[in-house]
Amino acid sequence: MPVPASLPAQRQRANTLDVANGDLTLLVIGDDPAGTFTVPELVDAVGGRIRIRTARNLTEAERLLTDDVHCVLVDLDLPADVRRDDDPLAVLRHVLRVAPRHAVLALAGSEHAELAAEAVRAGAQDRLFREELDGPLLSRAIRYAVERKRADSVQVKLAESRLRAQENARLERGLLPTPLLQGSDLRFAARYRPGRSRALLGGDFYDTVRTPDGTVHAMIGDVCGHGPDEAALGVELRIAWRALTFAGLCGDELLSTLQRVLEHERESEEVFATLCTVDIAPDGRRAGVCLAGHPAPLLARPAQGARLLPYEDGGPALGLLPRARWPRLQVELGGVWSLMMYTDGLIEGRSAGPGSPRLGQEGMIEMINRQLARGLVGEELLEAAVAEVRKLNAGELTDDVAVLLLDRAAR
Repeated sequence: MPVPASLPAQRQRANTLDVANGDLTLLVIGDDPAGTFTVPELVDAVGGRIRIRTARNLTEAERLLTDDVHCVLVDLDLPADVRRDDDPLAVLRHVLRVAPRHAVLALAGSEHAELAAEAVRAGAQDRLFREELDGPLLSRAIRYAVERKRADSVQVKLAESRLRAQENARLERGLLPTPLLQGSDLRFAARYRPGRSRALLGGDFYDTVRTPDGTVHAMIGDVCGHGPDEAALGVELRIAWRALTFAGLCGDELLSTLQRVLEHERESEEVFATLCTVDIAPDGRRAGVCLAGHPAPLLARPAQGARLLPYEDGGPALGLLPRARWPRLQVELGGVWSLMMYTDGLIEGRSAGPGSPRLGQEGMIEMINRQLARGLVGEELLEAAVAEVRKLNAGELTDDVAVLLLDRAAR
């Protein structure tokens, strides 16, 4: 039925409508010989304007389907030559494909009630019958359809976000290592924070395994950069390190082989990686340490506090020099100790907010000693350390952070 003449036809205004004030635009697709939608604009009960555009075919509709259109009304009674094929919902299905963010209403005669219901099942927000159509009904239907579409879009985004979070959690569990320490009396803890917003992993990597002879091997590394390529390279190096360690390689031989892996897998010759490896003797009292351009580990003993292990004889980062060597330093751990390995993201934050000096290794030692004085160990120690580094930095850290802790308690 025609829109009642009592609704005044108002002259055209600018195309930009203020949705916050209740203004909407309706695009009508249909052959309308009776002039049902000749009124260019409606004013509904909430005082908002509903501007009407009309298109007799899909070509016109796609030209008029601009960003300021909020709702599309599809006439299901279009002649067969306009529908283009034998599917009575062909136009509707096409509109749903090309306008996935728009609310869609289906218009039909009452004798086609089943077809109108099928249109809703196909994706339309609602259906209207031509014999019942008037201005107030049309206005309400448009507004309900727009709000329903918005609500549906929010629900879809929430569902996608939940699925993405679940997939990321599963992927992270697969990419981050599970320590293999069966049979060892050493305790393991680790913390990992990628520097990129929403990133699953960064360029930092770590691992810990126990070989059949009882030796515990640990490593931590950092690929330069923060993107997905660096994260992928870090995972490749970690997996290669684990395989080579179980194959019996250690020290310089292992690092030389890892350098060849890096040279083969990296995207450019400018990419390098720092690395620290530690092999702890089966009795837990001695360890060998190799540094490839990486910060030295921190060793803490009861009543002695934390200190850096010697680092003067370390070698260069992997990928910098083609025939580099990495000497293995032997250190005495003692009977009871904690060994913390970390990447430079932990020490490159600010010591007192923006503009202050970097925390550095000395600042990190002081911070760890404060945590040890509080009696913190294991997971609690790492959690408190990372939290304090962020607090000192007065915000999120821009670099990736990985921290690994091995400790041996009194027997």
